[in-house]
Amino acid sequence: MKRQQVALVAFLVTPLIVIVVLVYLIAGSLGRGVVKQPPVGAGGGDTGGANAIGERIAETGGGDPGATLVPTSSDGPAGAAPAPLEETDAAMVQPESLAQGFVLVVEDATGLAGPASPIYLAGNVNGWNPADAAWKLAPQSDMKWRLVVPKPTVEGRMAFKFTRGAWDLEELDDSLAAIENRTLLPIDASKLAPGEQPKIELTIRKFGDQRPETLAKRAIDPYRPLNVQGTVRRLQVRGGAATAAGTVRDLLVWLPPGYDAPENAVVTYPVLYLHDGQNLFEKPAAAPGEWGVDETAMALVTRGAMRPAIIVGIPHSGEGRLSEYLPVEAVEGVKPEGARHVAWLLEEVMPRVERAFRVKTGPESTGIGGSSLGAVISLYAATKHPDRFGLLLAESLPLRTGRVEAWDGFLNGVTAWPRRVYLGMGGSETGADASQTERNKGYVDAVRALDARLQSAGLGADRRLLVIEPGATHTETAWAKRLPAALTFLFPPAVDTTK
Repeated sequence: MKRQQVALVAFLVTPLIVIVVLVYLIAGSLGRGVVKQPPVGAGGGDTGGANAIGERIAETGGGDPGATLVPTSSDGPAGAAPAPLEETDAAMVQPESLAQGFVLVVEDATGLAGPASPIYLAGNVNGWNPADAAWKLAPQSDMKWRLVVPKPTVEGRMAFKFTRGAWDLEELDDSLAAIENRTLLPIDASKLAPGEQPKIELTIRKFGDQRPETLAKRAIDPYRPLNVQGTVRRLQVRGGAATAAGTVRDLLVWLPPGYDAPENAVVTYPVLYLHDGQNLFEKPAAAPGEWGVDETAMALVTRGAMRPAIIVGIPHSGEGRLSEYLPVEAVEGVKPEGARHVAWLLEEVMPRVERAFRVKTGPESTGIGGSSLGAVISLYAATKHPDRFGLLLAESLPLRTGRVEAWDGFLNGVTAWPRRVYLGMGGSETGADASQTERNKGYVDAVRALDARLQSAGLGADRRLLVIEPGATHTETAWAKRLPAALTFLFPPAVDTTK
């Protein structure tokens, strides 16, 4: 009887066991084809599975339609570690780290690029030069553009944009707004043959000359009457440093009120030479604003807060600006030709101005200035030739950009300083985001240290002025706001010029 009961139980249970085994085998087989989900909290909370699937889609060409790059992981919640990558994670590398380099293949959706207007890469690999011949893309037969990029020498990741040779022709998004600097996502190096250069595909949506205002600016006659307060006259000069050799450009010379009055026919005036002359009196298309030098100087002179002075705007040479304004090897990929630029100022610019206008020529009456690298080259000129430039205006000195040791070496080698120095700096030069706090502090600390050097060199409080504006950024708007303080300090209505 017992044997019959056991046989009956076995007969009834066996199908259940078979079903369980089959379900287990089927689940195991399916599991091998399913993306493993990261644990909750490692990938994005309850959406961890969706994020993991998104990664797999990206591996097969999804995600950014303009690139073939693979994200390393999904973003997790604040404070959480990123989800671990699956199996091939160790092979995910930045393209910049590959010894063989990589290839950028760029589609120009606008169709505006061509032999007469090629595409260039401008970035931290070449001093943000918008027309660097070494970084010009080559056209392909499929109407795309190609650039073979050797292993970059910059530290960290590349940052870049594409242009057609000028910053008012930079790439834009579909709404004709400026894009963020491009960076490259990691790629799976395990899929590359030894020495193979990965191809990274990108797309340019729009260019700057598709903005109506850019087209209008480019169509304007460069010799049109300028929209300025007071009188501005053009004075042509030849040559210059870097790419400016063999070219001509026009100085823009602002004359103080009363300059042409008969009673002032023999009066001479102090002079201030300012770099980046394109954005001193008017707003160019590629700049976010202007200094408003004409309006500020006119108001100050009219109410007697500033001695009447001649202000000479020296336009930069365009694509060669970084090179001509750089006196030391501080910026990766940029050849410093600041010494040649200063020689050009002394041998071409200043003699032309002194022949054409009634300027005082002593260092006590001659100033030089600018912002950013324009301030750097002005500082260089005034410390190398204090017998010619006795007054210095330096806004937003970038003494912590690039190779800090190069800037420090330059300052440590200064043996003579100009007679009166104005230094301006914003508290948020690199942006107001909290992530920039330390960088902003570095720029402020550097200009404070320079002010301390001046004090140690014997420049008392009456001969130097440091203005730090909390929250101000690296813009023409900030420089314009601080300009009255600079001009009234350098050209007070009454000053002992023997100091």
